[in-house]
Amino acid sequence: MPQDFSSPAAANEQRDRLTGLPGAAQASAWLDRASEQGFVHAMLVGLHRFRSVNLAYGQASGDLALAEIARRIRDFVAEELGADALVARIAGGEFLVASTLITSRERWQWLAEALARTVGRAMPMHGDVLNLAPRTALLRGQSGERGASMIDRLDQALASLQQQSGRRVLWADGSHRARGRSAARLEADLIGAMTRDEIGLVFQPQFAVADGTLAGVEALARWDHPQLGRIGAETLFAIAERGDHVAQLSRHIGRRALGIAAGWAVALPLSLNVTAEDLGDETFASDIRGILHETGFPPANLTLEVTEHALVADFARSARALGELADLGVRIALDDFGTGYANFRTLKALPVDTLKLDASLACDIDHDPRDRAILKAIVAMARALGQKVVVEGIERESQLAVLAEEGCDTFQGFLRAGPLPAENIAALLR
Repeated sequence: MPQDFSSPAAANEQRDRLTGLPGAAQASAWLDRASEQGFVHAMLVGLHRFRSVNLAYGQASGDLALAEIARRIRDFVAEELGADALVARIAGGEFLVASTLITSRERWQWLAEALARTVGRAMPMHGDVLNLAPRTALLRGQSGERGASMIDRLDQALASLQQQSGRRVLWADGSHRARGRSAARLEADLIGAMTRDEIGLVFQPQFAVADGTLAGVEALARWDHPQLGRIGAETLFAIAERGDHVAQLSRHIGRRALGIAAGWAVALPLSLNVTAEDLGDETFASDIRGILHETGFPPANLTLEVTEHALVADFARSARALGELADLGVRIALDDFGTGYANFRTLKALPVDTLKLDASLACDIDHDPRDRAILKAIVAMARALGQKVVVEGIERESQLAVLAEEGCDTFQGFLRAGPLPAENIAALLR
């Protein structure tokens, strides 16, 4: 007998399963345990009037949008806070993030603003482009404070915030901005860090599925701020975006990564992530061409990873820029494939030669027949289009065995290695 989702409670449980996140009760219990061990930072991200998405596009599309938002938040938290942080869906379009990591008040706010930037990225929806504007309530829980109390304080702050048209972030104690380094000061810090080559790089190895050999690396930016500590790529680009320095930061990262890779003893394919701001810059293609010439890095060994979301703002301009670079021999990968609203127009119009599957597609392929069937279908389509398949997030030998049986080309994940410093990659090559 089909399950009835007509009641609000049943529908909420269905959405918890769809997003793959714990609900309010589990979140409250997690906060109870964390508070007993010390201080905890938490934020409640609210999508104002998310119900209008359901009204405009239908319940099924609204649920898919909710799942995509959950994925963006999970990926951001894994990158910036690690696996021990909590991500939960409290109700409707409200998501809780919490961490016991020792961090400053101002860094927690910058993380919140960077997460809002990630959640608010353009989302394709039935031929339209959906732009969500999240609001975020923040707090530092008091030692021994109950989880229910923290969630209640956050909820009240978020409700207050949603009545104010100009504000996006509010601390549960009523203050608007954390004391300490101002946005202008952080932007100045970033410019100085680029000038002094203080933006660090790590490289995520990619391995051939067939024989396990090192097949390439993906360059990832890190910034060890002297006062705020480790700042990951998303927060780094959020700071750059405030001061209109995204293009400068991207070119800085690209120049450093290609320069490092050009010095390795063996020519190794290198992947760089491309942002929507990059694709919107008229000089993007010529800048990449100049960096290739300057570093002597072979164009055929460079892959630009672009997400569907980055293409939404100006598809025609993006297609022209990527086509110009593809004519030089640069390879183009469609990143996070299968997580959004994959558009066959994208595969037809762009010179894509690699599909990069998000970790969420691979997490259950070794024991869920439906997930394996989806993988098989994607590989078959890629083969028909002459494209390679790279799979992220491989952590078990059983997952790797499935990739081999289905004919995938390359994988990355903690089964073999996490992100490594450049010297470790050089040692692997030796």
